[in-house]
Amino acid sequence: MEQAYQAREFAYAPYSGFQVGAALQGESGRIYKGANVENASYGLTVCAERIAVFNAIMAGETRFKRLAVAGSGEGFVYPCGACLQVLAEFAPGLEILVSDQHHRIQPFHLSDMLPQTFSLR
Repeated sequence: MEQAYQAREFAYAPYSGFQVGAALQGESGRIYKGANVENASYGLTVCAERIAVFNAIMAGETRFKRLAVAGSGEGFVYPCGACLQVLAEFAPGLEILVSDQHHRIQPFHLSDMLPQTFSLR
């Protein structure tokens, strides 16, 4: 979770003011970070979770153990459906940890958050 809190500091969120950080642990143990990047054309905004996945893919890692997500607002922050689908492509059994502003943590499994995925498998 600490890596997700650190990643959140790099978020570019001038429109929503809602910063999100993600830390994705590969099977190698290496951590890949991401932060949300907003755009004036909202549809072009990219979530922290997908940026973490893309950073991992660019480093050659495609198998993942867990993902930690930390937001800047009230309550817990959860990955959106698009991020869950991207994660399911590589790690359908992924453990997901979400945090609130008080650093309380809730654990989930990707399959519980997105029980039906598009898949080649």
